Amino acid sequence: MAATKFTKETYLYWYEMMLLLRRFEEKTGQLYGMQKIRGFCHLYIGQEALAAGCMTATRQEDPFITAYRDHGLALAKGMSANTCMAELFGKATGCSKGKGGSMHFFGVKEYFFGGHGIVGAQIGTGAGLAFAEQYKGTDNVCLTFFGDGASRQGILHETFNIAMLWKLPVVFICENNNYAMGTSIQRTSNVVDIYKLADAYEMPADIIDGMSAEAVHNGVSRAVNRAREKGGPTLLEIKTYRYKGHSISDPQKYRSKDEVDEYRGKDPIHQIVQTILTEGHASQEFLDSINKRVDEMVTASVQFAEESPY
Repeated sequence: MAATKFTKETYLYWYEMMLLLRRFEEKTGQLYGMQKIRGFCHLYIGQEALAAGCMTATRQEDPFITAYRDHGLALAKGMSANTCMAELFGKATGCSKGKGGSMHFFGVKEYFFGGHGIVGAQIGTGAGLAFAEQYKGTDNVCLTFFGDGASRQGILHETFNIAMLWKLPVVFICENNNYAMGTSIQRTSNVVDIYKLADAYEMPADIIDGMSAEAVHNGVSRAVNRAREKGGPTLLEIKTYRYKGHSISDPQKYRSKDEVDEYRGKDPIHQIVQTILTEGHASQEFLDSINKRVDEMVTASVQFAEESPY
């Protein structure tokens, strides 16, 4: 199959979105250290290409649902930095009125159905969202995200069975960042290639490079198109990496600095910048103007959160 040729507009969209996700999360980590943000907090830094590729491979009305590492996908779906930051601050102007916090972002008009704290619970709920679309007669497809740790939950197997039986329009996406909290998959499962779990249900499956927005777009497009054509679900194992700990309180003693540095060498944002500059899509000066705009947006979101009522 011929390689997809992506436009200048796509690369610039990816760059600005991924940069927003990165800067928002970096600011979140900083504010957590200042005790402006409390409770559990799981950052998406390193996994931005996954959100970018999924957005260009879907339509706005395709519902997304994920686990508690949810800031990145919420912002990608179009939820404002203001309402997301306010939610982290526990403010009434937050996307869940300040009552959900980091793990429970929610945006109905953006078709973002959470942030869920119970490991794997969103897998069944995602199939339910897909069933609703099927029942209503739309051709919308639900993207259901979960981590590698959730792949050992019983609900995954129950859901895969019924989703295949009913040919639900759902793409199950395992964001495999190598560690379920601090435990590598080799220590918890005989099956280390998560996409192979689909074989038991005769579900199509694929493994994708999650550090490449292009690869994510192509893989997700194939799965989404199959679902739109009533071909049923797909399991995608998207291999990604988080540069930070499982949560902000994680000391990360289970992996080496060399391992983290190796993945930083594959940084998805750096890859996009290189492509933009090499292909002549934009100058460094133009990228600098995007950087400035993103920084101003994040700064404004903090001010909005600070000034909002609890």
